[in-house]
Amino acid sequence: MDFIKEKNRIYYEDETGNMLAEISFSDLDDQTVEANHTFVDPSLRGQGIAEKLVDAMVEEMKEQNKKIKPTCSYVVKLFQLKKEKYGFIIAN
Repeated sequence: MDFIKEKNRIYYEDETGNMLAEISFSDLDDQTVEANHTFVDPSLRGQGIAEKLVDAMVEEMKEQNKKIKPTCSYVVKLFQLKKEKYGFIIAN
């Protein structure tokens, strides 16, 4: 699955251009983004797509030396459940 990256957004579209999955984040300051929204179409749920979106965002922010403040309920829960995986990137 190839995600499309834009400023403050990573998403997936089907071949007809319908957006099926997305994570969005906004700049809080020069070192921090806020992960504020995650969406996965019902047709793709249960396949780990949301976590793959989070992983893509984490990699992007890691490359930019930025931390992530999660406010999206999915990202908050994922970061809590997998502290060993995401602990290094969480903003205080």
